[in-house]
Amino acid sequence: MADLSGFYSTWAPRLLSILRIIAAFLFIQHGTQKILGFPLNPGDQWSSPELLSMRWFAGVLELFGGILLLVGLFTRPVAFILSGQMAVAYFLRHAGDGFWTILNRGELAALYSFLFLYLAVVGGGIWSLDYLLRGKGQKLQTEP
Repeated sequence: MADLSGFYSTWAPRLLSILRIIAAFLFIQHGTQKILGFPLNPGDQWSSPELLSMRWFAGVLELFGGILLLVGLFTRPVAFILSGQMAVAYFLRHAGDGFWTILNRGELAALYSFLFLYLAVVGGGIWSLDYLLRGKGQKLQTEP
């Protein structure tokens, strides 16, 4: 069997960055839908959220937090905040509708919460502004 340790050590930080980028791109859409009304399901009516309402705060966090995650800037603190936001969203909106996430439609909030918690611990990967600003010569820590 071939030794794959070189493959894993080369690609793990890159795939971490890809995971961060894709998750952020998907998450941003929740913010643009709340704040800008785009993209909108056919037949849906959009109304601007009331300023400083919970929906407005959620949209701002999703849009601007998502953008910061997309480029990998302040990844750890932003991901920690977004993890908390998704945990709150889960418990306020979904958990009261039953235990099973597939039935209470909270699987996405739960998954985002744990994904962002993971990013808060490991950072944004090698393809991030955090990594670039930290200095390419410093070792990226993705393992304990």
